[in-house]
Parts: sequence; C-alpha cells; structure tokens
Amino acid sequence: MSSTRPDHVLIVGAGAAGLMACRELLRAGKRVTILEARHRCGGRIYPLPTSEFGYAAEGGPEFIHGEAPQTRSLLREAGLKISPIEGVRWNVRDGIFSKADATGPDTDGLFQILSELESDLSVLELIERHFSGKQHDELRRVILRMVEGYDAADPARASAFGLRDEWVGRGLGNHGRVVGGYGALIEFLASQCRGLGASMQLGLPVKAIERNAGGITARCIDGRTYKGDAAIIAVPLPLLSAIELPRPAQQKAAMTTGMGFGNVVKFLLRFTARWWVTGGGKDLTDLSFLFTDLAIPTWWTQYPSEYPVLTGWLSGSRIQTVMHLDETKLVEFAVSSLAKAFEVAEADLKRNLVSARAINWANDPFAQGAYSYVTLETRKIQSLLRGSNGDDVFFSGEALYQGRDVGTVEAALASGLETARSLLAARQRVAGPTRM
Repeated sequence: MSSTRPDHVLIVGAGAAGLMACRELLRAGKRVTILEARHRCGGRIYPLPTSEFGYAAEGGPEFIHGEAPQTRSLLREAGLKISPIEGVRWNVRDGIFSKADATGPDTDGLFQILSELESDLSVLELIERHFSGKQHDELRRVILRMVEGYDAADPARASAFGLRDEWVGRGLGNHGRVVGGYGALIEFLASQCRGLGASMQLGLPVKAIERNAGGITARCIDGRTYKGDAAIIAVPLPLLSAIELPRPAQQKAAMTTGMGFGNVVKFLLRFTARWWVTGGGKDLTDLSFLFTDLAIPTWWTQYPSEYPVLTGWLSGSRIQTVMHLDETKLVEFAVSSLAKAFEVAEADLKRNLVSARAINWANDPFAQGAYSYVTLETRKIQSLLRGSNGDDVFFSGEALYQGRDVGTVEAALASGLETARSLLAARQRVAGPTRM
C-alpha cells in the first residue's frame, strides 16, 4: 500500500498546471518528480525566439483574460508586468473598413435570453430558437465568430451556459499581455520548482501509470520507470487516452470525450515595416484587432508597440479546409488572405516578409489541439474527475477548471493549485489526526 502521507508525487506534464501543482506540493514538504514529454517546460505556452520576430512572440496563448487572480498574483511574485491591450478594433467586409462596434448588434437581447435560461442547450440550438430571423443576421455572425474563434468551439456542442458565464455581466473581460511573454512566467515557476528540489525529467513521454502494492509507477516510452506514492496527470485532454492508467482513473479519463477540445492555427508574419497603417484608405496606425470575412477571420497587432508583426488566428469549422497543409503552405495561405483583406498585391507582401510561422496545434504530438471549451456535459464531468477515487491518481489542467475562463492559462494555474491542495487534503483525511 502507498503511504497515507505521500512523500513522493509524480507529475506528468510540465505545463502551467503541472508546475503550479509541483510548487505547492514542494512547499508542503513533498518530494516531486516531473515527467515531461517535451524538451522544455510550458506545454502549450510556446515562446518563440526574440531574434525571429523582434520581441518575445507567443506561439501559443498570448493574452491574459479577465480578472485572472492566480495569473496576476504569480506575475507580481515574479516581478513581471502586464501590458494592457490598446488601440482600435476594425472590421473589413467586402473591402470596406469600419470601426468595430464595442458592444455588437442587439447584445442586450442576447444577454437577456442568456440570463433567463433555466436549462442548458447548445449555442447552435440557442441561435435557432431565439435568433433565427433575418433581423438577427449580424448577431448570429458575431455569436458564431466568438464561439468558433475565441472559444475554438463547435457551436453544436458548446454550452449556452458556458457562453453566459463568459459574457453576461462582464463581456469578455479586460485583456492584457505579459511583458516578456508567458514564457517568462513559466521560467519563474520552473526555477522556483527546481530551487525547492523538484526533479525535472524532460524529453520523456510517459506510457503508463501503474498502481501496485508499493505505490505508483510511471513507465516511460524509453523503458525507464519512476516510483512514487501518488501521481498527477496534467496533460491536454486528447493525450489521456494515450497513457495507460489504473482502471478507476482510466474510466474517468474516458469520460473526457464528452468535454470540448478545439484546435487553432496561429500565424505570425513579420514584415520590414508596418505597411498596413494606411490600409483601406484609413488611418490604421492604432489598429489592435482586425476582423475579416475572409479565410482567416482575425488578425491583431502588437500596438502600442510598433513591431511590424501581424498575428492571424484561425479556429472553428474553417480550420478543416487547411488541416492537410504543411507550414509552408499555411504561411502562403495566410499571406494570400491578408493580401485580399487589404487589397494589396500578394507578391509585395511576400517580398517584404522577414519571418513567418504557422503553428497548427492539432499537429503537435504532445497537445493534439489548442484548448478546451464548455459543452453541455463538461461541468458534470469536471466534478467526477476531481479527487482520486482512492487510486492515488489525480487529474489537472485547464480543461478541469470550474470557473468561467476554461481554456486559459489562468485556468491551468488555478487547476494545478487546486489539484495539489486536493491531494494533500485527501491524504490528510486518510491519515487522520496526528500528535506533534
């Protein structure tokens, strides 16, 4: 039997959740070994070389969403600052540029319907029931753009309650960026974990977690084994099926197919200059976001910083049309879409292109997608996955966060902290009172 007070915890995954759990356990006096498949920490937090884009560009998450108390607290600890999102949002449709409405069409009507919902339903069903008329054409477009784009979600599966949690009473919250990028936050967390004595094994995918009389054994693909008293599995949802687990944990992992997990292709294009500032005959010097009706619907700048970089975002149903493309073809696809949006020559953009990335997260073997979203089943499944059912295997990650901002770095950090505390509390209950 494993100890009622586990001295050694194995954590599979060195993303934000895994590192946050690790630090909390170390502070409680536990030994921790982290087993990470990548040769770096951070998981889907993916800092790109400064030499490539001129600043700490993000291949994965970039923004801080809403209040994000764990993120902001950790940033203060690390001495890192937040840069607020500034500038003007623009739309371009049929070649015509216009400033984006901050509230959107008939949002009051949408918020009222969402507030009055007594039972959950899919976003698609919500639209069909309440916003099917022609007068709601623009509102439907905005809802679908946000659900497919912002949440990377399938409207036929996405929860209307989840949409309500995100929007009603707060909109989408205050956005900001970490000065120096999320990679700086991961470096801080990883450094703290190492300083507290964590053993970090990188480049080591885990094949199986086994429960035996001696406790927990993690078997890696290369044949190495690591033993502990308990384990935390902090990997993206699609990878849970790739790890052999003890039967109770395996049954829990199987439930996660009812949760949503979407994909994103993120494009970063660095040019010789900020050529778009006079786009469409408008003064776009302070452009922040650009929403288009073309193949890539969302672009943004680094304003107020003047880096000549445009970031494109493609998710939702549109992503299926590009899944077969390699990175070179994806970059060409992005340049073509951008040229059409601004009605400029594609050849001119290619000539002024300094560096480019197109990151298709579905093709990342250790992510197999971008992030989770709330379905009609998510909240029930999250509750069932909390705790270990006595098999000493716990789950953690952004998909298990029960707050409003599932799918964010904040969600991962909060989940990691909660999982560590749940593990400690569960073992304390088993151990019972002690004498000092």
